[in-house]
Amino acid sequence: MRVTYIMFGYYVLISSVLVNAFEPISTTFVVGLGVAALGRKMYNYLYESCDSKWIAFNSTGLEVALDQKLFGQHVASRVVQKAVTGFMNNKNPKKPLVLSLHGWTGTGKNFVSQLIAENIYKEGMASSFVHQFVSTAHFPHLSQLENYKSQLQQWIKGNVTNCPRSMFIFDEMDKMHPGLIDCIKPYLDYYENLNGVSYRQAIFIFLSNAGGEHITQVALDFWKAGRDREEMKLHDLEPSLSLSVFNNKQSGLWHTSLIDKNLVDFFVPFLPLEYRHVLLCGMAEMAAKGLKPDQDVVDQMARDLVYFPKSEKIFSGKGCKTIGGKLDYYT
Repeated sequence: MRVTYIMFGYYVLISSVLVNAFEPISTTFVVGLGVAALGRKMYNYLYESCDSKWIAFNSTGLEVALDQKLFGQHVASRVVQKAVTGFMNNKNPKKPLVLSLHGWTGTGKNFVSQLIAENIYKEGMASSFVHQFVSTAHFPHLSQLENYKSQLQQWIKGNVTNCPRSMFIFDEMDKMHPGLIDCIKPYLDYYENLNGVSYRQAIFIFLSNAGGEHITQVALDFWKAGRDREEMKLHDLEPSLSLSVFNNKQSGLWHTSLIDKNLVDFFVPFLPLEYRHVLLCGMAEMAAKGLKPDQDVVDQMARDLVYFPKSEKIFSGKGCKTIGGKLDYYT
């Protein structure tokens, strides 16, 4: 706050010089302009605004975070880095960026959304320009479907009008009522603007467990064939993943026009995590808690988790989701 006072004193000094320099009839006008400018500067200094001070993409930061903090997701890491970097560096995108992240619980979907936000917005997920919807919390009642559609359209339009570089995250897409998400199709399409509002700089991210079975089966087939997990590429997963999500009646993306009209830029698969990945999550979690990482403690915790399939026991049933709480018990 001391800096603010110094700035204020500086502007008062400048204003007094200006007052002496102009005739009385001009004084009120000049001081008014000075106070208005000062007000804007102080507001932008103290409060988040839709400008480069608060919104600035850190490509290197995102790349490093994905590489060092996201475990076992080489496909998702590469796709997200390339997609977000390409979009943010494009001065004239033809449509908003639309990513659909799929995989079982605890594989990193929410975490990746957080990393994207942290490397675009100074306030990260706390930014007033990042908007998160949880299907079971925000759209629980099927009987209110039409009301939800209207409210969602108004919310998106209002927030993009306020800041074109807005981010919208839709969690639990597998629990969303089918048909609801289609109401935002116009905002994701290739329109230059709709009623004077351009949505081309916005980012839309869908998070879903739908498709998890398909992703797991591909990973299991690789394992049974003796192939390295890291050999898996996006083309091994994405085409059939998008089809399975489109035809999944339990998904909010069931027969959606967003897929039918090819408005989703990437279907990003999150692979089921193996024992070695759980160890990495555990060590990282201990460090985050301010504890000295202990391989023996993490190993004991990881061994007590449930793995599947029952015969092979390769993949963690809950990924890394419960590790934070589990470590509290073991430490």
